[in-house]
Amino acid sequence: MVKGYGLPPSAEENRALVRSRLEEIAAGGGPRETFTVEWRGGPEHLEVIQMPVGSLYYNPATHRIRAQAGHDPKQAAVLVDDPWSSDSQAYLARLLQVLPADPARTDPEFDELTASLKEYGQTEPGLITHEGVLVNGNTRRAALMQLYGPNHAMRVAVLPPSCDWQDIAAIELSLQLRKEHRRDYSYINRLLAVQELVDQGTPLAVIAATFRTTAERCRQDQWVLARIESLIERSKTAGEQLSLVAFEDQAEKFRELQRAYAKQYAVNPEKADLLLENRMAAMLLGFAKTDVRFIDHDFRDRYLSRTLPNGETPSMGSEGVAIPGLGRAVKGPSASLSAAIALTDAVLHARVVSRPDSTAPQEVAAEAQKEVRRLQEAMDQAISFAGRDARIKKRKQAAPARLAEAGRCIELCVTDLALSRAQRSLDEESFDDAVTDLRQKLEKLAAEVKRTVQQPGDAVTWFLETFGKAQ
Repeated sequence: MVKGYGLPPSAEENRALVRSRLEEIAAGGGPRETFTVEWRGGPEHLEVIQMPVGSLYYNPATHRIRAQAGHDPKQAAVLVDDPWSSDSQAYLARLLQVLPADPARTDPEFDELTASLKEYGQTEPGLITHEGVLVNGNTRRAALMQLYGPNHAMRVAVLPPSCDWQDIAAIELSLQLRKEHRRDYSYINRLLAVQELVDQGTPLAVIAATFRTTAERCRQDQWVLARIESLIERSKTAGEQLSLVAFEDQAEKFRELQRAYAKQYAVNPEKADLLLENRMAAMLLGFAKTDVRFIDHDFRDRYLSRTLPNGETPSMGSEGVAIPGLGRAVKGPSASLSAAIALTDAVLHARVVSRPDSTAPQEVAAEAQKEVRRLQEAMDQAISFAGRDARIKKRKQAAPARLAEAGRCIELCVTDLALSRAQRSLDEESFDDAVTDLRQKLEKLAAEVKRTVQQPGDAVTWFLETFGKAQ
């Protein structure tokens, strides 16, 4: 079920004003402006009226700022307790204006919208309930309030009187996914919207169609959100924790992480968990996805253990995990996985305490910042080692891969020859020239193989005997 938020304080006054404005339009004989939305399975043409922008309310259920709402825990608590209070509405107004990944900074897109409204006016109506709750147009209301104050008129379409919170959620989502809407949901807010539909029992195929994506991508979104929520839970320390906003700018990293995890999990689940923890630690330390790609399941044992201080490399696995009610235990994580989990937790706790808005004592915050820098330096060195080995491995595999590709091309040539024989279409002179060129290249390859391969096998020996004679 969709969560309800009750009615705003001025609900009755807004109902009366909306009713009178709709009656005025019905009594007039001039052209009417309408706005079409998806309403309970079909199109609905809604009348557009003008309302004082100060009489309208921001929608506390909007998906646009769902992740950012928890940025300030105190304000978030007030928002949950009384979403219609002046403090809560002011908090929503601020969240609509800031960058999703950094609520301390104003979003340039909001500045562009404000400038557009000032120069061209309102080109499209907002959408409200009879009680004055904005279903669409929350950001425009914030910009109009900033430009002109509460008495300025805002054009809004009015939903039917029976509109409830489930209708509001469905309509907001359908409007957001229209191509003409300019401002997309942020990454985390999109994940939350997908999960909300899943929790409501919406089939995954329907969700995928709604978001114009695939069911597989929706499952990936669910996996990513579960990992993020787990990291937030693990980050709790000294009464503080990371917020969803901390993960807004890591969309591509999480998508690559999910693909790598799924591929490894199909082969070895524990190695998949090791890869997961190792990469999440690097992501939390701010490393780019091109660096994170060098991290595999054995990254800690092969590289990171050499750059971390001795105190950061526990060697014993955890004890067995007890099964409640049975009095028995199953094998716990291995020593490597326990160490990887411990490192990720250490990074999480250091990140929480070292945030600018942390309430931790100054000396504790300073020590946490030092810890983050120390872990970053150790991780950077380890990634450099892993990257160097990856480049060496790639160079070692380059020659065999190119030769294998040449073999596949020759197989295709065999097929083409058979077809040309049936059709008598082979250009024999051109084919002879191509074979001559191939022989010269094979002789050059044989010369290089003779200089490079120290212990030739049977195949290489045959190759040298056949094509190395010219040398």
